[in-house]
Amino acid sequence: MAADDGHNAERRKTTTASVKVKVVNTSMVAPSNRTETERPASCPLITFDVPYITFYYNQKLLLYKTSTDDEEFRGAVERMKEGLAAALDYFYPLAGKIAKDEDGSLIVDCSGESLVGAEVIDASAEDVSVEELAEGETTELLQEVVPYTGIMNLEGLHRPLLAVQFTKLKNGLALGCAFNHAIVDGHSTWHFMTSWADLTRGPSATISVPPFHDRTKARSTRVKVDLPSSPKAHELADPNGPPKHLVAKVFSFSEPALSQLKSQANANLPPESKPFSTFQSLGAHVWRSVCRARALKPEDITVFAIFMNCRSRIDPPMPESYFGNLIQAIFTGTASGLLQASPPEFGTGLLQKVIESHDTKAVNARLDEYEAKPKMFHYTDAGVNTVAVGSSPRFRVYDVEFGFGRPERVRSGLNNKFDGVMFLYPGRDGGIDAELTLDPEAMKNLERDEQFLNVAAA
Repeated sequence: MAADDGHNAERRKTTTASVKVKVVNTSMVAPSNRTETERPASCPLITFDVPYITFYYNQKLLLYKTSTDDEEFRGAVERMKEGLAAALDYFYPLAGKIAKDEDGSLIVDCSGESLVGAEVIDASAEDVSVEELAEGETTELLQEVVPYTGIMNLEGLHRPLLAVQFTKLKNGLALGCAFNHAIVDGHSTWHFMTSWADLTRGPSATISVPPFHDRTKARSTRVKVDLPSSPKAHELADPNGPPKHLVAKVFSFSEPALSQLKSQANANLPPESKPFSTFQSLGAHVWRSVCRARALKPEDITVFAIFMNCRSRIDPPMPESYFGNLIQAIFTGTASGLLQASPPEFGTGLLQKVIESHDTKAVNARLDEYEAKPKMFHYTDAGVNTVAVGSSPRFRVYDVEFGFGRPERVRSGLNNKFDGVMFLYPGRDGGIDAELTLDPEAMKNLERDEQFLNVAAA
């Protein structure tokens, strides 16, 4: 582990100004290098990866109840760092740096001194409890316990591609992680996290599913993009500017609540129709509820966006262990008045249709379009009156067990959040957690909406 090299001065300045969170140490954790001879010198960024270069680092927060005895806590963190070094050996693109090859296309440089590893921050917030971070609005605290808030993915030209912060709490540990979104999507993020946990639990531990690294199998075409030659992220910053003050809340939908929504959506379908899924039923319910909470006019157009996993939709299909980005955003829309006045199967049917229509042909058409005319995307491009779903209740977020129990709660950081974005996670004890971000007034309305809350509380 190398000493702090000074590139974190801005981060330290922000954190030391915090009343509740104090940074104790910053270091680097490099791969253990057990398979150095088998690792390629570089990894290409393909068409699925490049559009996310002007998004922000993808942030996750895992909260654990664990011993806060100084010696035991330090020992647990050191074991996690050793497991991190072992995990980076398998998932080596996260240990490199973004660069350009001789043709001007983006790659991850995994050679020599470029294989820097992950930035690791040790911090303390012993007046803050696990419960305080797990529930309610914690915007200021989230910025302090999850690293790289406000850092764009293109900064991977100059920064590590993974940052991890261990924060000692009053009654446990906050594990904040920031992943460069041009390197990995959510599926790969949780593959890495569960593998890291597996490797931490014992000296003879191994990962159950090794990552698949050959990105050229998913798309061989290379895309050249114009990026600033110096770390001037503001040159490609979102023209819409930083989002206004927003509120993020977690709504937990139990298994009975989800069954109720699914039954309602399927109640009037003809016998030969394909049944609606739990995801489609929940998505349509939230969509209609958010339209009410926003007090949209009947003629206002509202859009539902889904960041879809395309591993099984390309030809040939990629294994679930594919390590990189294999997602595309798909959209459907309608008038708010029509959505709210129609029975549940109307909105649910719109979601089902757009999901099923995004087949191999549609995926390739989107790739061809981007390669013909590359552009920089921003996380706010979805527009106004949108509900957008990221993450997935299929991700094994509560299997990230380092040897002291499952997480108490999994949340997202502040990056890439906009009015209407929703991150779905499996509930800790079943069901689905929906972490929804809205304008404060709309959130107040939603929390008073009995039609929404009665289902969530079922």
